[in-house]
Amino acid sequence: MASEELSAALHEEIKSFCDVGDQLADLERYEEAIAQYNKAWLLVPEPKNDWEASTWILAAIADACFLSGYKTSAREALQYAMTCPGGVGNPFLHMRLGQVLLDDGHEDNAADELMRAYMGAGQEIFQKEEPKYFNFLKSRMKL
Repeated sequence: MASEELSAALHEEIKSFCDVGDQLADLERYEEAIAQYNKAWLLVPEPKNDWEASTWILAAIADACFLSGYKTSAREALQYAMTCPGGVGNPFLHMRLGQVLLDDGHEDNAADELMRAYMGAGQEIFQKEEPKYFNFLKSRMKL
């Protein structure tokens, strides 16, 4: 983990791109949102997985990719996010990774990731998601 923080100016610039991305994602304009998140991503210094900003940028990229059907890109962003500060143990990241893995037919790994999401945030995290993900988890675990 980086002992330094991003400069205030750089943090604000990154946050600005992400805010625009979030607004576009809220309008379901996912490809445009991803473009904004990618601009933020490019500003993160190397090594990128040293910075907390990388975790939330990748979460936003993965979410927009997942919601727009770019499952491979979503999986890649989520897997990289797990190497960033706070990635492992983040219920949202585990849920999205579990969903992508399940959609790709990797049921055992999907069950593990979905259970991590459930253990971290409870059933509530699944409430706005397609029921098939929580139903799958229930079929694998005693909840």
